[in-house]
Amino acid sequence: MPSDPSVEARARLDRLWSRGAEFLGCPYAILGGAMSWVSEKHLVSAISNAGGFGVIACGAMSPAQLAAQIEGTRALTDKPFGVNLITMHPELDDLIRVTLEAKVGHIVLAGGIPPGPAVRKVKDGGAKLIAFAPALSLTKRLVRTGADAIVIEGSEAGGHIGPVSLTVLAQEILPHMRDVPVFVAGGIGRGEAILSYLEMGASGAQLGTKFAASVESIAHEKFKRFFVFANARDAMPSVELDPRLPVIPVRGLVNDGTKKFMAHQAETRDRLIAGEVTKEEAQLLVERFWAGALRRAVIDGDIETGSVMAGQSVGMVTSIQPVAEIIQELIGQAVAALVARAA
Repeated sequence: MPSDPSVEARARLDRLWSRGAEFLGCPYAILGGAMSWVSEKHLVSAISNAGGFGVIACGAMSPAQLAAQIEGTRALTDKPFGVNLITMHPELDDLIRVTLEAKVGHIVLAGGIPPGPAVRKVKDGGAKLIAFAPALSLTKRLVRTGADAIVIEGSEAGGHIGPVSLTVLAQEILPHMRDVPVFVAGGIGRGEAILSYLEMGASGAQLGTKFAASVESIAHEKFKRFFVFANARDAMPSVELDPRLPVIPVRGLVNDGTKKFMAHQAETRDRLIAGEVTKEEAQLLVERFWAGALRRAVIDGDIETGSVMAGQSVGMVTSIQPVAEIIQELIGQAVAALVARAA
């Protein structure tokens, strides 16, 4: 009897991401992107229970808050999950200690090059270290200094972004980095895209935007509906008006807050030129504009003036789906692409 093409395709997909799945300890090498206020116990456990790998976004949490999130996640799943820590957090050492004491097996150090002491604490504590790399040279350096896996995230992603697209990063890094698993992120919304990167040498993929608008996400319904009706071109990076007042690029959906931020920058620049404020005071005024804006959008549903962080894959969010359905849909798309190719 002839073999079932879909069974063969599924087996091939499993082989393609087997290294990533084995590293994460889950059936599917699909990570949940760590999104502040969104990637908490409910979403993280849902991703892990569906066969992916959920990641708690520590963000600005205190050690006690992180411990509670880990405990809460454990109450909802017995599957593996990770914790994402920001390297510039003033209590980074304590956050690592809390994570290790809770026996979390994977720690992601994000937001900058992981400091040596932090890397040693993670490794000595027995956890696997995942780091972000924006270029091949830094990828090699991170692996030499202890990273067990790498995430390369393109500028298509939501939230804080670098300047290079995933398409370019994948070509630069994947053919030359086989020492550790490499996961791709940024703008991924379909299984065919995941498949293409796996065939280039990736070990798996990280998605954030689709999961942010899932049923299990605690984000406000207004926040989720904004995603459903948005297009890719609506997710724009924040603009720096004057190089004297640097702005870290953050990709989000354009709203009234985005427009007011431009006016705020112009006003602050004019006050700086007039000598009404010092450069340091002006920079602080710019940086404080968005203070609390992400929470307002995610938790309170303020999609007019809040910060609605979203990647360009938001155009592929067409409904609010359960996490398990999203993951199975991605797998189905990848398998269908393999079947079509074989035919």
